[in-house]
Amino acid sequence: MCADTTTTETTDYKSTLNLPKTDFPMRAGLPKREPAWLDRWEDIGVYDRLRKKQGRTPFTLHDGPPYANGHLHIGHALNKTIKDMIVRSHQMMGFDARYVPGWDCHGLPIEWKIEEQYRKKGRDKDEVPVLDFRQECRKFAEGWVDIQREEFKRLGVTGNWPDPYLTMDFHAEAVIAAEFQKFLMNGTLYQGSKPVMWSPVEQTALAEAEVEYHDKDSFTIWVKFAVTEAQAEDLNGAHVVIWTTTPWTIPSNKGVVYGAEFNYGLYEVTGTPDESWAHVGDRFILADNRAEDVMHHARLETGMWRRVRDVPTEDLSGVFLEHPLKGAEGANGEWDQPRDFRAAPFVTDEDGTGFVHCAPSHGMDEFELYRDAGMLEQVITYNVDPDGRFRADLPLFGGKAILKPNGKEGDANKAVIDKLASVGGLLARGKIKHSYPHSWRSKAPVIYRNTPQWFAAIDRKVGDGQDTYGTTIRERALTSIDELVKWTPKRGRNRLFSMIETRPDWVLSRQRAWGVPLTCFVKKGALPTDADFLLRDETVNARIVEAFEAEGADAWYKDGAKERFLSGVVDPNAYEQVFDILDVWFDSGSTHAFVLRDRADGSADGIADVYMEGTDQHRGWFHSSMLQACGTIGRAPYRNVVTHGFTLDEKGNKMSKSLGNTIVPEKVVQQYGADILRLWVAQADYTADQRIGPEILKGVADSYRRLRNTLRFMLGSLGEFDSIEPVPHADLPPLEKWVAHRLAELDGEVRAGYAAFDFQGVFQKVFTFATVDLSALYFDIRKDVLYCDADDSLFRRGALTVLDMVFHRLTTWLAPILVFTTEEVWLERFPGEGSSIHLQDMPQTPDEWLQPELAAVIERVRNVRRVVTAALEVQRRDKVIGSSLEAAPIVYLENAEMVGMLQGVNFADVCIASQIALTTDPAPEGAFALEDVPGVAVVFALAVGEKCQRCWKILPDVGTHTHAGVCARCDNALS
Repeated sequence: MCADTTTTETTDYKSTLNLPKTDFPMRAGLPKREPAWLDRWEDIGVYDRLRKKQGRTPFTLHDGPPYANGHLHIGHALNKTIKDMIVRSHQMMGFDARYVPGWDCHGLPIEWKIEEQYRKKGRDKDEVPVLDFRQECRKFAEGWVDIQREEFKRLGVTGNWPDPYLTMDFHAEAVIAAEFQKFLMNGTLYQGSKPVMWSPVEQTALAEAEVEYHDKDSFTIWVKFAVTEAQAEDLNGAHVVIWTTTPWTIPSNKGVVYGAEFNYGLYEVTGTPDESWAHVGDRFILADNRAEDVMHHARLETGMWRRVRDVPTEDLSGVFLEHPLKGAEGANGEWDQPRDFRAAPFVTDEDGTGFVHCAPSHGMDEFELYRDAGMLEQVITYNVDPDGRFRADLPLFGGKAILKPNGKEGDANKAVIDKLASVGGLLARGKIKHSYPHSWRSKAPVIYRNTPQWFAAIDRKVGDGQDTYGTTIRERALTSIDELVKWTPKRGRNRLFSMIETRPDWVLSRQRAWGVPLTCFVKKGALPTDADFLLRDETVNARIVEAFEAEGADAWYKDGAKERFLSGVVDPNAYEQVFDILDVWFDSGSTHAFVLRDRADGSADGIADVYMEGTDQHRGWFHSSMLQACGTIGRAPYRNVVTHGFTLDEKGNKMSKSLGNTIVPEKVVQQYGADILRLWVAQADYTADQRIGPEILKGVADSYRRLRNTLRFMLGSLGEFDSIEPVPHADLPPLEKWVAHRLAELDGEVRAGYAAFDFQGVFQKVFTFATVDLSALYFDIRKDVLYCDADDSLFRRGALTVLDMVFHRLTTWLAPILVFTTEEVWLERFPGEGSSIHLQDMPQTPDEWLQPELAAVIERVRNVRRVVTAALEVQRRDKVIGSSLEAAPIVYLENAEMVGMLQGVNFADVCIASQIALTTDPAPEGAFALEDVPGVAVVFALAVGEKCQRCWKILPDVGTHTHAGVCARCDNALS
């Protein structure tokens, strides 16, 4: 009708297109904008509103308490973000997911800080009244709780922040005391004197959980013990040689042990160099496997010694030895008694000499050996004071320090070595670098030291009748590990099982001031083995707990406390009050009682659904909570244990201030925003160690931008959704039904992933769907329909219907991870005073959306599309065309069935070509093909016709319609 004019005139139809409209910016500006969302969530009370949702199954993640003594590090950020993702995802899957944050407030690190302040002011801690000191510790912890709370909230972590739990709250201290009293009453508490790991710097006993291992340079010495009495005559006058890396233990030596299954020999020195401490004619008894190594360290080369004969273990039986310091000038007879000599199972011939010197006060193996032999009274010494110095009256070495107050090497080892050398007791000496226990607080080395301590017996029958999972703490713990707890990752089970399987009794006491005291009394004059040594009285226990509820644990330290608790029950003068404090791991191990059991937002049965911490907590909180609960409720206090690894720099190195490779969460948030930090957590395999650094964060930010672009496209198109009539699922076009199928597939995978705490798996699936299935495929194909189709067209309404389905799922699936961004997206579409994505649940997805047969068809369509788009890309690269809309490729298909499939999805639109030809004719030679898509070939051709001035497709009918320069589809839309 007006063909002559429409092909020559150009009309601007841009205003007639349904182009995306949104104020959602591509530049997120997260660092500046996130705090406003935090304020908004607090104003509208999101966390409290979630608690009011009725009919939900409770889900409780119990917070392992961080220590209240410093700013957050990247490990804290990782830990709290994972916890937040667990809580939020379960809430959005229909649970009532509670999260009560908590803090560990007692213990040595805080004492240490207060003591540092005292030292700077020249004050002596021991001169400060204990109640004043404890108050200063409390104030210090309170200050850091407030600081850390704000730092955690800035990361987007949801929870009951106004009412956290603190181990120093009066109720908590009362419950901790009550939990300790259960050990007192059920027969597992006892006082014993045995070697425990002791920190001379901090002057307190330590548990295994408070110890970490670092390389240390130690002195090594080979020491001679003369044989003074032996059945085999030729052994008299010979020397048994021992090797040790702790020379300071030699003054406490009480014996030497050998391995009953090893081969020993008598060796004689036949020649010596000038620098050796050996002499011609010296005879040494050594394990055959170790003899050459020992002679080498004694600087005796081959030819300077010979093996005289075998020394069978029957020849060793009945031998007595002489301490090398016997008769030393100034020794005052301290070491004149013969040394014991016997077989022991812990001797090895893989290093050393095949003999082990025994100082039972400083080694657990030796202690247990002589305990089982009934000889502890004869062999226990008290040569080392709490500060790590030899007792002042110890001959030769009195006052010598094993460690200096700063944790550095003291003068004790050198003094012992020099004295041994001067009396002829040394065969050799040297140094070795080896893994050695250090206090995780002071970072100083620790020693084994025999001291009276309070223990929880883990192999003694627990007299509480809760025997479903075992009669001892160890039995209950091992049964719980295998029958009651699910482990993520599974290797966590093996780690904790092996630790508990072999661990000794739990050392409960600490010789410090800031904590919950061991609320018990001992009878004056009674021995720890006496039945009435410990006062076990329910009335006394109740008085203590009542006082702690009202006044906190300070009540124990107030004047007249003993009389207050004992009067009218027993004679207070007949008992002594214990002033050791409890191991802080007992505090945190008891949290299940005063949080899960006692709080309204705890757990109905006192058992947590999840404990989640770093892998170091297998020897820490997971461990102590297990032991504590098995002693009081008879089982583990958790159903799931989830563990994460450590944070490393980009090169895989441990972070260190001295190396300058630390990543501070606050700085990441200031530069990128908390959502980028959260996305880093979600993208990482948290079950292993994670790397983080500037380049890694740049990569995370790039992933974020791609995802944000997907969300922005949806927002731009969905502004008109309310004005259209959604299309029922049954009437959707095939491509839209395929998207619905993918949503149904993903819904199951996302829920299963979140339930399994697999955030990396969830994010990878959702990210791939958003960027590959949606942005790179579906959105790319449907832009034309969304922009150019008539408002009421089936295809456009179908696309908008699907976009709405995607929007609700994508935002809720991502909300546990990108808490700020999804809130921004949600409010852009659903503004309102009380609106929030975090008040939503993940929408249920109908099973009928699953159409695997259709999905298989679309997968084949996508493969053919790959061949077409690759063929067109060649033409674009060669500048034959600028846009795929200039093309009208011919697609050759060996499978005739594919023609119908491709026609059914409007394959030209799928390939974003103006026209396309499908044929089953044989492909001509030279046709474009891809090896991994057999049976498909493409020949390029230019589209025929004019360019539509509205949709830019090149079609033969352009210019033949009412509106100038448009195709039939656009003419209809304009009408």
